[in-house]
Amino acid sequence: MLLSEKKLLHVGKISGVFGIKGWVKIFSFTGHREDILKYSPWLLKKNDSMQTVEIIAGQLQSKGVVAQLKGVTDRNDAETLIGWDVFIDYAKLPPAKHGEYYWSDLIGLQVENNEGIVLGAIESLLETGANDVIIVQDKERQHAIPFIQPQVVLAIDLMARTMRVDWDADF
Repeated sequence: MLLSEKKLLHVGKISGVFGIKGWVKIFSFTGHREDILKYSPWLLKKNDSMQTVEIIAGQLQSKGVVAQLKGVTDRNDAETLIGWDVFIDYAKLPPAKHGEYYWSDLIGLQVENNEGIVLGAIESLLETGANDVIIVQDKERQHAIPFIQPQVVLAIDLMARTMRVDWDADF
């Protein structure tokens, strides 16, 4: 499969260097920061440039994650990677458990309420602590809807790319 045919998932960013042996600091977007280390190889992207790298080693370090990448052997090499975005092949993710969803699968779903009114499409999700919130955008307005199943989010059909919610269109 060609790289352009793969579904890529943005999972982090190289934010700095660690030590003198070429290790990099990673700002991880995964649920558990260290999970980013499970998905080798990474596709690194910055502007129009891309490169694939393999993880040799990695660990939690303070409040972040550090990784040693194949071919990156000193601090100077590592510094050239600061600011690169980290992507993985979506197919490397384990299947979601029943009733659970990867956020990337929800982006773009058309959301309608119980009255059949289309509220828009899911633009993004936010983690608030109490519960996640889906941001639904249409041409005229934005809705912030709590992702609470089954009270607010009644049904999700990934194949049809739809979500049904118990939510007032005027709220």
